[in-house]
Order: sequence, then C-alpha cells, then structure tokens
Amino acid sequence: MLNNIGLPGILLIAVVVLVLFGRGKISSLMGEVGKGITSFKKGINDGTKELEEESKDAEASMQDVTPADKDKV
Repeated sequence: MLNNIGLPGILLIAVVVLVLFGRGKISSLMGEVGKGITSFKKGINDGTKELEEESKDAEASMQDVTPADKDKV
C-alpha cells in the first residue's frame, strides 16, 4: 500500500504536517531528535571505550600470570 507514495506524496504529507503543527513546533521537535541522536552516539562511544579498557585490563592481568599458574587456569 505504501510502496507507491513517491515524491509528490511525501511532499504533500510534509505540507500537511507543517500546517497542522507549525514551524516552531516542528523545529523544536527536530532539535530534541538531534539531542537524542547525539546522546545515543555518546553512549555508544562510552560503551566501546569501557569495553576496550576492560580488554586491556584482562590482557594485562593474563600477562601477570606465571606459566605455572596458567596450568591451573
């Protein structure tokens, strides 16, 4: 059903939304969406940094183990 919307249909929907909500409401909504995307990206970067730090700590702790202790692990 929605496969054949095309460019004119999308433009019509955009105009109707603009008329219903107004320019100010839409711009503030898009600002909030932008803040959400920025926060999401920051969370992803923080998570990857934590995982990298944990893997480095794990590697360092494995290097501290003597060969005799490796047989026990």
